[in-house]
Amino acid sequence: MNVENFIPLNQLCTHYQVQFSFFSSLSEHGLIEIISIEQEPYIHEDKINDLEKMIRIHLELNVNIEGLDVVFNLLGKIDDLQSEIVGLKNRLRLYEN
Repeated sequence: MNVENFIPLNQLCTHYQVQFSFFSSLSEHGLIEIISIEQEPYIHEDKINDLEKMIRIHLELNVNIEGLDVVFNLLGKIDDLQSEIVGLKNRLRLYEN
């Protein structure tokens, strides 16, 4: 597997000053996906934005892993509902014209 689009977890631990166990807990709760490439753990670069949000919420607001799980599930549901609203508005416009 190509590592171009992946960032090593040890580099993220150093950069964000968090323990590897934090990433491991996030993975256990299904919040992030850790990929092993040549026995080294990596995260896809597309997930860094969500990861930064989780780290900020955890450190600045002192929210535990279970709380992060709840927050991100609710944010996902909000995104789904907003998409549904946009779709419904588009369908309504068809009938109004």
